[in-house]
Amino acid sequence: MPNIANNLSESARRHPDRPALRFGAGVTTYAELDAAASRVAGMLRAQGLAAGDRVGVMLPNVPAFVALYYGILRAGGVVVPMNPLLKAREIEHCLADSGACRLFVHEAGAEEAAAGAGATGAVVTPVGPGLAQADEQTPAGAQTPRGDGDLAVILYTSGTTGRPKGAALTHGNVGRNTEVVSDRVIEVGPEDVVMGCLPLFHAFGQTCGMNAAIRKGACLVLVPRFEPAGVLALLDELGVTVFEGVPTMYNALLHQAPSGTGPEAGTLRVCVSGGAALPTEVLHAFEKRFGCAVAEGYGLSETSPVVTFNHLDRPRKPGSIGTPIHGVEVRLLDGDGKDVPAGEVGEIAVRGHNVMTGYWNRPDATAEAVQDGWFRTGDLARQDDEGYLFVVDRKKDMIIRGGYNVYPREIEEVLYEHPDVVEAAVVGVPHDSLGEEVAAAVVLVPGARTSPEDLQSYVKERVAPYKYPRTVWLLPALPKGPTGKILKREIRSPH
Repeated sequence: MPNIANNLSESARRHPDRPALRFGAGVTTYAELDAAASRVAGMLRAQGLAAGDRVGVMLPNVPAFVALYYGILRAGGVVVPMNPLLKAREIEHCLADSGACRLFVHEAGAEEAAAGAGATGAVVTPVGPGLAQADEQTPAGAQTPRGDGDLAVILYTSGTTGRPKGAALTHGNVGRNTEVVSDRVIEVGPEDVVMGCLPLFHAFGQTCGMNAAIRKGACLVLVPRFEPAGVLALLDELGVTVFEGVPTMYNALLHQAPSGTGPEAGTLRVCVSGGAALPTEVLHAFEKRFGCAVAEGYGLSETSPVVTFNHLDRPRKPGSIGTPIHGVEVRLLDGDGKDVPAGEVGEIAVRGHNVMTGYWNRPDATAEAVQDGWFRTGDLARQDDEGYLFVVDRKKDMIIRGGYNVYPREIEEVLYEHPDVVEAAVVGVPHDSLGEEVAAAVVLVPGARTSPEDLQSYVKERVAPYKYPRTVWLLPALPKGPTGKILKREIRSPH
């Protein structure tokens, strides 16, 4: 039966007493996690959830996220993972756009969630970090049959053209990507301990961390907030064998002083990096210090997410995103949609089991992104003679701040809502530890007395904390081309 929730059921059948999750001092066995997911499914079905209904999950990395994720899928629902840092306006958009009937939210974010859900009709249920999201009397929910083509997850991802779009991923998309990653790429086994620092609401942490670990009966260590000293201690304390992170995490661990109390992550078997380019200096220094290979990969929410990887059974090339994974094809295309020769730069286009069915209720955006079965990523790369790919730039204006995607247009729209703002352009500026920082150049109406600090606070109140511009400066005018289009490439931060 092609249902991602089967992975949990199968692992619970094979390894009922093995640890599935570690969270703080607590350990959850596979039998306990499977029972919790089953109660969630029974509760949802008793409350009228029908196959295909969307359910939002807005939690940090805690056991409740895992139980709810698999319980919703077991009941036949579609999971809509949401960043717990979102503010009311962002929550409202995700709920309204997806048509989610309810939202499970961490207790700490209940007030913001209620404000965002008010106009959508979604029922908001605050939950704690543990597994008890349905009481012991809730009837167990049997698996609702779902096919490869049935939706499993809607991941919201923004673009430079406006508000976040929902990448609709099927059981076949996520299930097959999980299978290839766990069997052929990272080669996870039941003895592995996987460090779950990556947010589970994101495709990287969801597929490569949670789903891969659960499928193979491994133990997933849940870390709600990345803090290098604490994570470094956990690597040794829990015998972590698989670490997955974005480049800023590797950089932070590399510069974290050794504890001096024992071996440094001596159990690490493989490290996985994604989300942004990992500087080769950081890669080499990390491998030297921890004695573990770091394998880089590439993917997007729209591709479930893994597209390419530096495979463990082949030579790795620092700075490269590797080669396509099993069942996935990659082409580099020029502006006319034709393949470029080896060594030349082209846009990455992807075809395979991992490509989304489309953007939820956005046929126009889907038609633009998926042409003749090939998903146009908007990322530019070159390919060497051995087929290894190297990302050289982003066609889109997306900013990657510490591994989080920030889309300028979304922040610009908030700035334009301020009564004193005439024009605004949001750009990324280099940052030593985060890779990029969010910055904004703004033109005010004549005579306005609004300060850069006022604008910064205005945006901060309306978007997630990682999105607001840390640098804002005022200009008399923004540079424009002959058609009146703002030329972002000519904008330079005075700081």
